[in-house]
Amino acid sequence: MSPLRLRIDGSTFRDPHGREITLHGINCAADAKFPATPDQPTHVGENFFDGDNVSFVNRPFSVDDAATHFARLKGWGYNTLRYIFTWEAIEHAGPGKYDEEWIQHTISVLRVAKRFGFYIFMDPHQDVWSRFSGGSGAPLWTLYACGLDPKLFSVTEAAIVQNVYPEPQRYPKMIWATNYHRLACQVIFTLFFAGKDFAPKAIIDGMNIQEYLQKHYIAACEHLAKRIHEAGDLWHDPIIGWESLNEPNRGLIGAQDLSVIPEEQNLKKGTTPTAWQAIQIGSGRSCELPTYDMGGMGPYKSGSTLVDPDGKRAWLVVDQDSRYGWTRDPGWKLGECLWAQHGVWDPKTDTLLKKDYFAKDPNNGETIDYEYFTNHWWLAHYRTYSAMIKSIFPDSLMFVQPPVLEIPPTIKNTPDDDPNIIFSPHFYDGITLMTKKWNRLWNVDVFGVLRHKYWTPAFAVKIGETAIRNCFADQLRAMREEGTDKLGVHPCVFTEIGIPYDMDDKYAYRTGNYSSQISALDANHFGLEKSLANGFTLWTYVATNNHYWGDNWNGEDLSIYSLDDKAVPAGAFSETDSRASLDTTSPSFSKSQSAEDVSIDPENLKKTLAVETMSTTSGSTDVRGLRAAEAFIRPYPVATHGDITSYGFDLQNCTFKLALTAPGPTSEDEPTVIFLPEFHFPSSRSSVEVSGGKWTIIVKEMEGVPQQILHWWHAVGEQTITVKGVVRKQGAPVGSKEDESYLGYLQQCW
Repeated sequence: MSPLRLRIDGSTFRDPHGREITLHGINCAADAKFPATPDQPTHVGENFFDGDNVSFVNRPFSVDDAATHFARLKGWGYNTLRYIFTWEAIEHAGPGKYDEEWIQHTISVLRVAKRFGFYIFMDPHQDVWSRFSGGSGAPLWTLYACGLDPKLFSVTEAAIVQNVYPEPQRYPKMIWATNYHRLACQVIFTLFFAGKDFAPKAIIDGMNIQEYLQKHYIAACEHLAKRIHEAGDLWHDPIIGWESLNEPNRGLIGAQDLSVIPEEQNLKKGTTPTAWQAIQIGSGRSCELPTYDMGGMGPYKSGSTLVDPDGKRAWLVVDQDSRYGWTRDPGWKLGECLWAQHGVWDPKTDTLLKKDYFAKDPNNGETIDYEYFTNHWWLAHYRTYSAMIKSIFPDSLMFVQPPVLEIPPTIKNTPDDDPNIIFSPHFYDGITLMTKKWNRLWNVDVFGVLRHKYWTPAFAVKIGETAIRNCFADQLRAMREEGTDKLGVHPCVFTEIGIPYDMDDKYAYRTGNYSSQISALDANHFGLEKSLANGFTLWTYVATNNHYWGDNWNGEDLSIYSLDDKAVPAGAFSETDSRASLDTTSPSFSKSQSAEDVSIDPENLKKTLAVETMSTTSGSTDVRGLRAAEAFIRPYPVATHGDITSYGFDLQNCTFKLALTAPGPTSEDEPTVIFLPEFHFPSSRSSVEVSGGKWTIIVKEMEGVPQQILHWWHAVGEQTITVKGVVRKQGAPVGSKEDESYLGYLQQCW
């Protein structure tokens, strides 16, 4: 047997006893995206551009508070953490200047996490490149290195940044993601992945900007990895591996026509320029842009508006060489559009000369699509990053994250088919995420549409909550299987999946009723369980979340924890704390939950979802709910003797089922272990049925954190277990007529 705490066996994880391990995890924590000193969430603009003089020490939380947060997560059943850090946290002061104080803080926090027995993998996180282009990740100096001036992104709409938005509280929800299709990100990601091919004049310190950026990024991650190695007590326990760059993007690479919005660009919100229009506005020209909004059927054109930067440019006029010590090649002219310098357009006549400049690989003339980009430029970067990690930790597990929802690289049966890699895609229910509403009536198989599964997108519409839940499972299974087809036989862990909590104009915050969030989150977990993914890390945990600003980052509100919600009670599931009942008064309640016949046609389908807006008031704080804890505190197989064939938790009936195939009988010291939260399964009121063998329910403590678990000793072959907990309506005593009638109602609805 391997001495490692966790090893890969084909498509599964195994512990030293050979049991299958399920990674049941969470992202920890989204607070790590922005500095602690000064405390600068994205709605704070003061001293925003003083990006060199910041500190991420005490992110995601202080060392003194770490045990409290880790104990909370452990008590809720999580055994895995995706540990978020940013390039900016390491190297914010300038190229090659590493923040050793933050590194030592990180090591100290990881040592606290070790006491709680977590599996941890490190996530170098980014969103739309940097805080200074509307997201998180890279330091301020990288934008200057690319010849851009972030102080002028706002007027040129090169990026829409909440920190400098006129009224931060009115920053449009999810508009931050449209920055991928605006000038700053289009330039930087193109340079990062393929500067040598598309911007050969961009030379800094004697090397192309592509090499310069990647060299510094990988060196910063390497410096952190070496410090962790030198710590001597973190590798294997708790750290098991490293993930590749979060949500990489191709920029303009593969754009077939700069003068049109690509057909595959599904995210449109607010002003929506073509790449050519973004280039023009970035060079001081005014343009009439179409505007889009999000409706029930996706984005729709809502009008148009004139964007006039009044001659101001997004391109840096005065170099920062004295500040950062680099030397820019004289052939790279400051203050001028880099693409104009490469003959893409003529600034004298404002004429687009090469609309297909990024359409073909300059090395061989092949047409570029996203799959081609992934198999060439992205894969080349991943190889370098992976080799660096493996040079320090040869047995590291590598969590491979290709571009989101794109076809993974084709590496099966090639030298890149490392037995220690894990396919690590992301999945979000886009309808719920963009509309901030859980629609029980219909949803769309987005992944099926992207993979041309349907003759027409109309066939991708799924009607009714049961169909929606199954659709999630089908999409997750299809993604997992695609990973196997392209990468080879490896585990699949969805390293991001989650729901917005500020649904229905923050209805839950005013009423304490989280029924919509419970239904949405339970549907996502149902999909994960039914798809037989090897694990997940839920997005997200935020120690500073509140009802007004959410996650304190771009108006997002996906944290399972909030300072403004009730603490999850210890012990058994409480009638007075439960919000699991179906609420017909909730804005998300639909006809699919009633006894009425539902007639669907294109007209009423469009009217099903109302566009929700961000509330600027948090509502009453004296009616607080459990923040959908009913859905995220759930049982799961922690360690399975054999191979899992199916498992899942039926929240409405409070029933957990597990089926497995065992290669032999369990030994006394190596039972199948199931996390069985007392929250749902008070031991005195729960029943257990097994196909054979013996079982016991015990409470196990680690660092003072009690966990109720079930140990099951069973025979060889196919085995099943069913555990039933307590189901009841809020406020209804167990066994009452009201409780029984409610169970009957649930059975009819489900």
